Amino acid sequence: MAKSREPKAVIAIVDDDPSVREGLDSLIRSAGWAVETFASAQEFLARPGAEMPSCLVLDLQLPGLSGLDLQKRMADAGLEIPIVFLTGHGDIPASVQAMKAGAVEFLTKPFDEEGLLQAIREAIERDRHIRQRHAEISELRHRYESLTPREQEVMQQVVAGLLNKQVAAELNITEFTVKVHRGQVMRKMHADSLANLVRMADKLGIRSRKALEGQGRAPV
Repeated sequence: MAKSREPKAVIAIVDDDPSVREGLDSLIRSAGWAVETFASAQEFLARPGAEMPSCLVLDLQLPGLSGLDLQKRMADAGLEIPIVFLTGHGDIPASVQAMKAGAVEFLTKPFDEEGLLQAIREAIERDRHIRQRHAEISELRHRYESLTPREQEVMQQVVAGLLNKQVAAELNITEFTVKVHRGQVMRKMHADSLANLVRMADKLGIRSRKALEGQGRAPV
């Protein structure tokens, strides 16, 4: 099979059958991707995270932790690596459970090679979007942390929909001061409109001081 010009990525294979691991390794490398193989879920969990986009080709039936167990363990740990499940048992309830939990695909052995490669492409693309979203949120968090405590308070009130005079009354400062802080917030957050600032706040999970205090929690 000729190598295709696939983007760089690391594909992790978890299967307890050495012959299956070897076959998958050869197929996936022929498509131009890097491959890491593991004989158990425990071995995979001990692996350091890949820096480039990646996905997991995971056998359903494994000794110790099963494929579904590993999927749940990853979700609990916040590991958002897209999963392509493989099984030789055609377990429909398990496939439904896996897909509901976010698996990209559930293929029955013997699987169609091109079908598997296509599922891996979809998984890599999903991983790229995940990493892009994380990078965006990290950058927004960095900008938010560059605000002074008072600017953060003003931002919380503004994105909650309060007018400048209402923010001034809420924080016991002048309306002019609110306008100054609001301008600084817009500049530091790189927001070109209030709607843009609200979207940023939504991504960061920022809520107004008033709303948070109403739930008995400290402001963000």
